[in-house]
Amino acid sequence: MDELKCAVAANITALRTNAKLTQAELAEKLGYSDKSVSKWERGESVPDIYVLKNIADIFDVTVDYILVRHEAGKRVATRKETAMRNHMLIALISVIGVLLLATVAFTAVWAAIGKALWIIFVDSLPVCLVVLLVFNSLWFKKSSNFYIISLLIWSLLLALYLTLLVAHVGNYWLIFIIGIPAEIVTLLCFGIKPSKKSKLK
Repeated sequence: MDELKCAVAANITALRTNAKLTQAELAEKLGYSDKSVSKWERGESVPDIYVLKNIADIFDVTVDYILVRHEAGKRVATRKETAMRNHMLIALISVIGVLLLATVAFTAVWAAIGKALWIIFVDSLPVCLVVLLVFNSLWFKKSSNFYIISLLIWSLLLALYLTLLVAHVGNYWLIFIIGIPAEIVTLLCFGIKPSKKSKLK
């Protein structure tokens, strides 16, 4: 039990000082006296589970983090940072998954007809951008969607142009003109701001 008190005391002290809070300021946030905070930090008592949860929320860590002793000076990622890291990994794995499927398709076609169709990788770029757009809309800065959509437009046109060129249908370079109004529409759509609902009197 003494070890638990020491761990909690050290962690509360470290979290408070790293956040540049005084004992009185932390106590005010928790609705306790600074004497209580002082006792916790000296290891004379341990806050109850409700208070521990509040402390964890204030410093954006888990309750488990407060209960376990940590190396001095070692910075621990917050819940938001951990979530962001996980989201980035999921998005990256998904994009690589699309490229993996393109590689499998490329290899299968090469094995079947003996011809290397590199256009498969070009055609996979718009799919990668769609995947990136979905995850960016869910988890990241929505303002970046404009750039992703712009890249998507031009990569779709490039993929279509090169596919037609490889298929010997013809050189339809004028297809890129479609990108100009599409880019303008995208720009205008991102210029639209949601209107504030008028308060009912």
